[in-house]
Amino acid sequence: MLFNSVDFLLFFPIALIVYYIIPKRVRYIWLLACSYYFYMGWNPAYAVLLFASTLVTYICGRILEIIKNKEWDERKRIVHKKFWLSVSLIINLGILGYFKYSGLIVRVIYAVARRFGASVSTPEVNILLPVGISFYIFQALGYTIDVYRAEIYAEKNFLRYALFVSFFPQLVAGPIERSKNLLAQLNVLQKFKLENIISGFVLIIYGLFLKMVIADRVAIIVNTVYGDWETYPGFYIVIATAFFAIQIYCDFYGYSTIARGAALTMGITLVDNFNAPYYSKSVKEFWRRWHISLSGWFRDYVYIPLGGNRKGHIRKNFNLIITFLLSGLWHGAGISYVTWGFLNGLYQVIADVRDTLLQLIITRLGIKEFKAKDTITNRILSRLITFSLVCSTWLFFRASGAREALHMIKSVLSSRNWWIFFDESIFSLGVDLQYFRVMMAAIIVLFIIDYYKYKGKNIIESFFSQNIVIQAVAVGCLIAIIIMFGCYGEMYDASEFIYFQF
Repeated sequence: MLFNSVDFLLFFPIALIVYYIIPKRVRYIWLLACSYYFYMGWNPAYAVLLFASTLVTYICGRILEIIKNKEWDERKRIVHKKFWLSVSLIINLGILGYFKYSGLIVRVIYAVARRFGASVSTPEVNILLPVGISFYIFQALGYTIDVYRAEIYAEKNFLRYALFVSFFPQLVAGPIERSKNLLAQLNVLQKFKLENIISGFVLIIYGLFLKMVIADRVAIIVNTVYGDWETYPGFYIVIATAFFAIQIYCDFYGYSTIARGAALTMGITLVDNFNAPYYSKSVKEFWRRWHISLSGWFRDYVYIPLGGNRKGHIRKNFNLIITFLLSGLWHGAGISYVTWGFLNGLYQVIADVRDTLLQLIITRLGIKEFKAKDTITNRILSRLITFSLVCSTWLFFRASGAREALHMIKSVLSSRNWWIFFDESIFSLGVDLQYFRVMMAAIIVLFIIDYYKYKGKNIIESFFSQNIVIQAVAVGCLIAIIIMFGCYGEMYDASEFIYFQF
C-alpha cells in the first residue's frame, strides 16, 4: 500500500478514527492489526518473514534480560549473552542475506569456478525481495543489541514489541527507529490532541508535495537519460545526475515526512530523517544530515564497535571505509552500490588526511591558531564542491551497474555538448516548458524551506505561529498544486518510493 495511493487515502482515516474511538488500553493491538494489514497489501507471504524476525528478536531479548539478572560470574554471563546475541544476528542477517544477496553470492561462486577452469554458466536466481526487509530487520537487531548492552529493558509484552517492529508509517522505508524512542512511546500512548492531527496533516501534505510534484516529475528526466544515455551523452548525464540528487532526496524525504505526519496524528513522534543535507559544506556534514537514522545505526552498531576514532587516524579511516562499504552493501547486492559507499567513505578519509597534514604544517610553523575565513564565497564554493562530490557517487547509485557508470563518466569527460543549456534541448527529455517551470519553482520552495531548517528553525512551530488565514492559504495552495501538477497514473512507474527496493 503506497502513501500516494487511493488505498491509503481510504485506509488511514479509518485506522485513525478507530484508534481514537476504542479504549486506550487496546489501541496498540489495533495499530498492530493495521500495520500487518498495511504490510500484507504487497504480498501476504511477506508477513511471515516480518513475524519471524519479530519472534526471534523478542525471544533473544527476553533471554538476554533473564541472563542479566542471573547470579552468575561475569565471564559466564558474557559468554551466554554473546551466544544469544549471535543467534539473533545470524538468523536475521541470514534471512536478509538469503533474500537480498543470494544472486550476488551465486554469481561470485560461479565466477570463481570459471576462473579455475570449470565450464559452467551462471544460473538465474530470481528471489523476490520483500518490501522494507532491510529496514525492519535493522530496527529489530538494534533492539536486540540495546538489550545486550543493558541500555534498555527487554519488552515483556510480545504484541507491543511486534508493533514496534511493524509500526506501519515507518515500516517499509524508515526512519529506522530506536527502541528508546519508539518503543517507549508505544508503552504510553497519548490522548487525542487536535494540534497533533493538524500538524500531522500538514506534514503529510508537504511529503506528498515533495514526492508527487518534485520527485516523480524530476524522475521523468532522469529515467529518459539514464535509460538511453548513449543517445543523451555528456552534459545530459550531468543534468540528469544533478536532478537524480533532487529526485532521491524528495522521494525519500517525502516518504519520511509522510511517515512522521501519520505517526504524529496518533501522538507518536518519529525521528526527522533529513536535515537540509544539500546545504552541507563537506561530505562528512552531508552524512550527518542525510538518512540520519541509518547513519546513526551504522555509527552506533558498526563504526564504534570496530573502534571508532579511538585507535588513531589510520584505524579510524579504516573503520570509516568498512562502515561505508557495508552501508553500500545494505542498499543492494551490486558493485555499483559498494562503489557508491566506498566513494562516500573515501571522500571523508581524504578530507581527514588533508586536515591532519594541514594541522601538522601549522604546528611546525609555530602558528597558534589558524581558521579559514567564513566568507559567503567560501560557503558557496564549499557547498558546490560537496554537491558535486555527492552527485559523483549518485551516478553509481542510479546506473544499472558499475560498468555502465564508468562508461557514463567517460561520456561526460569526452563530450563537449555544453550548448544544450541554451538551445532548449532539455525540454526533449519528457518534461515540457510549462511543467519544467512548475518543477523548478517547487524545487526553489524546497530549498527555501530547507535553508530555514538548516538555520535550526522549527518549521512546524514557525508555520503555526502565522495567522490562521496564511496557514489555510499555504495548505490550500499545496493541495491545489499536488492535484494540478502531481504525477498520477500508470505511466509514472516512479510513483513507487525508491527506497522500497532496499
